[in-house]
Amino acid sequence: MNRLAILFSLMIIGACNTSETNSNKVIEAPLVQEGISKIVIEKPLKLTKDQASNLAELPLACIHTEYPNKLGQTIGSKEDLGEPKVLHPAFYGCFDWHSAVHGHWSLVKLLKSFPEMEKAAEIKAKLIESISKEHIEAEVLYFKGKHNTSYERTYGWAWLLKLAEEIHTWEDPIAKDLEQNLQPLTDVIVQRYIEFLPKLKYPIRVGEHTNTAFGLSFALDYANTFDNDKLKNIIITRAKGFYGKDADCPIGWEPSGYDFLSPCFEEVDLMRKVLDKTSFDLWISDFMPQLKKQDFKIKVGEVSDRSDGKLVHLDGLNFSRAWVLYGLANQYPEYEHLINIANQHVKYSLPNLVGDSYEGGHWLGSFAIYALDDQSK
Repeated sequence: MNRLAILFSLMIIGACNTSETNSNKVIEAPLVQEGISKIVIEKPLKLTKDQASNLAELPLACIHTEYPNKLGQTIGSKEDLGEPKVLHPAFYGCFDWHSAVHGHWSLVKLLKSFPEMEKAAEIKAKLIESISKEHIEAEVLYFKGKHNTSYERTYGWAWLLKLAEEIHTWEDPIAKDLEQNLQPLTDVIVQRYIEFLPKLKYPIRVGEHTNTAFGLSFALDYANTFDNDKLKNIIITRAKGFYGKDADCPIGWEPSGYDFLSPCFEEVDLMRKVLDKTSFDLWISDFMPQLKKQDFKIKVGEVSDRSDGKLVHLDGLNFSRAWVLYGLANQYPEYEHLINIANQHVKYSLPNLVGDSYEGGHWLGSFAIYALDDQSK
């Protein structure tokens, strides 16, 4: 590990320790049983300005890095062949299309949270360079290609809508132009959701990109922000149809070796947004009643080799679990005991983000940033 990585790790660990010892908000959870000691609940970990500056280095280093690259395209003829920057002039970096998209999301999110952060001018320049009218027109043409109907379904779709949502709610002079430039691609993705969801008879319950609950959750955030009732209604209908009668999620089977999303937790994250409180209480009592228990525990996903692009997925799992637990605790105070578990997951993986390997660096920063965001939505 290089000197920057070591310094960053020490800074992160110190910040985490500070959040524990200097917290001025100590929450005592209700007793599990009479005679059992009260649980002291930590404050959720939040991103600091110094952490934000360090995390910004990850997307800055990759959004315009063309190689190595995983195109993931279907070839109809030799005319479809092309270098990444030609095929995807807006989102060609960070190893693959979806990572490029959420790399751009990361930069917008960090600037919104810390507008005076170091390299703010450089970040804005890169966003303007990427999300130009001409570049997005080329991206739209790619998505409308004969063989690209399912391209990036639904993981990349979800992150594109999250980027659009973040730009829309950004009060910065460049945001309006970026949103206007991105709009044609945003419209394509919204329409893809509307066309695809009625045809998806069964949900996809995996811990990687195609997880249906994750794709619906981010798309629902977009629909709510933009008051898009057509998209919102179809997501709610499909979510209830897919997951409404689920019970006894086998959390003990998780994680699988390559997971960066938890099939059980992603479902919880979606259903807390879809159902009212009474309905959610009934649903989670069947699906994961153990989450209500003050003594609920789950081990972090342990990474054995962070230079392996698949094994490092488990760092992403730790962050995505954390954002689910933070979100649930934020929405319903009776789940505040889950904050401690979320913090444990973040603390395990956060110090490892800046290192010598591109395998995690090209995407994990986005997951960390989202986990440390305010999960009140």
